[in-house]
Amino acid sequence: MARRRKRKSRRRQEGRRILEHVPQFSIESGEDKPVTAARKFIQAEGILPPALLLVKRNEHTTDRYFWAEKGLFGAQYVEENHFLFPSLRVLEAPPGQESLAVASR
Repeated sequence: MARRRKRKSRRRQEGRRILEHVPQFSIESGEDKPVTAARKFIQAEGILPPALLLVKRNEHTTDRYFWAEKGLFGAQYVEENHFLFPSLRVLEAPPGQESLAVASR
C-alpha cells in the first residue's frame, strides 16, 4: 500500500524561511523546565527581540521558542502566524519581491 505524503503548509514554510534570518541561541535546560531556562537565559544575557532559542531538554528533545516584543512564544506557532509579529515583518517581502534578509546575503 502506497504511503501518502504529508501536505506542507505554505504559510508555515514561509514562516520557517523568515525565522532562518533571526539570531539563534542554543542552551541546555538543566534542572529547569525548558521555558523557564529560556526566560532565565534571556534575562541573564539581555537578549533583545527578535531571537530564536533552542533549548535542549535531553539528548533527544530540543524545544524551540521565539522571543518577541510581546513575549516568549513556541516557534511552531510563530512559523504559522509570522504575520502577527511586527519584528518579522521587516524580514518579510512584499508580494512579488525578494525579502530584505534574503537579498542582503
